[in-house]
Amino acid sequence: MFKQLRNRFLILNLATISILMLVAFASIYIITYRDVQNDVRMDLMRISDSYLRPFDAGGQQPPRSGQATTGSSGSLAGSPNQNTPPERAVAFMIETDSSGKQVNSKSQVEIDGSVSSSALQEAIAINTDQGQFSLDGSDWAFVRQPLNSGHLYTFMDVTAQQGILTNLIYTFTAVGVVMLILLFFTSRYFANRSIRPVQDAFDKQKQFIADASHELKTPLAVINTNADVLLANPDDTIRSQSKWLHYIKGETERMSRLTGDLLYLTEMEDARPTMMHSTFDLSETAENLILTMEAVIFEKELSLEYDITPGLTIEGSSQQMQQVIMILLDNAIKYCNPRGSITLTLHRHNQQTVLSVSNTGEGIAPQHLDRIFDRFYRTDASRARSQGGHGLGLAIAKSIVEQHGGRIEAKSIVGESTTFSIYL
Repeated sequence: MFKQLRNRFLILNLATISILMLVAFASIYIITYRDVQNDVRMDLMRISDSYLRPFDAGGQQPPRSGQATTGSSGSLAGSPNQNTPPERAVAFMIETDSSGKQVNSKSQVEIDGSVSSSALQEAIAINTDQGQFSLDGSDWAFVRQPLNSGHLYTFMDVTAQQGILTNLIYTFTAVGVVMLILLFFTSRYFANRSIRPVQDAFDKQKQFIADASHELKTPLAVINTNADVLLANPDDTIRSQSKWLHYIKGETERMSRLTGDLLYLTEMEDARPTMMHSTFDLSETAENLILTMEAVIFEKELSLEYDITPGLTIEGSSQQMQQVIMILLDNAIKYCNPRGSITLTLHRHNQQTVLSVSNTGEGIAPQHLDRIFDRFYRTDASRARSQGGHGLGLAIAKSIVEQHGGRIEAKSIVGESTTFSIYL
């Protein structure tokens, strides 16, 4: 599913970029083409003006556009024109009569007679005032100007200009192919990065459903089994069957706590933007909670040490932070070694309020530290289940801490100790 989503993203991205590149290249080519054509047209007009000189020494300049006259020799007549043709331009001019027959010609360079004749035939066949054609591997442009006795055709070799346009197409094609290859791998990299969080969330959701189903499966099986026992002995009194009823009640309470924790996590995530926070004394909250936990710690034959800087206030929910401290202390008690010690510290460090809870014990292996805050994740599932845990406590603690704009992290030395630290 995610592979198909990535491929669709790639296709859409490449198609969009390809269209944009095509539009950009086409715009550049059209602008360049028009500039080249304008330059060719201007060069042809300058050549034409420079060639409109008398082919002999006498006579007047022949007026164009229907006002041209022919001297006694039948050649073009007129005074010299100050315009000069473009340097290095291969061009020539041909004067024709009204029937299209060549009358006179003039050229900057020596032009083969067959070339000029073929060029004239091509221009007459096109039958427009200006145009372009290919002849013997060269590209020629021409303009046609009317004279009294016929027409004046001016031809210029534009092979170089056409080569520029052709090279521009090849360049655009090569650049486009290279860019698409680079964009494909770049888009694929970013597509994988963009989809990875979605895939991780999907995988976590699947894992969450599997874990929740597994957690609910055991109490449901116990309830169903004990209900079958009760139904198998309908004549027995409640007192005689109280053991089975206690089992049912215990598993029901277990399910109730589990669903309550799940609902609490969901409600916190949905209510994050609208949570009402106030300033409260975190030091006082921690001290009050320690007083309520001392009896439990004493009963477990554990030692408790704490070092709390008084008067540390934060912005947030006092009840939720109390729940976080309770979760950390409860975990410390559960996983502390016999006659071990628990340490709680609360100090101000580098503009942050730092709360740490440590306990001696087996510790947490490095491969578990990255996932210790995931829902239902437990390093020792059998031990956690025997102690009544669901693997949701640390997930709830992390959610509350992040809701308060802080972070929580775990450090552990295997076989020695574990420390959970909160930075607010």
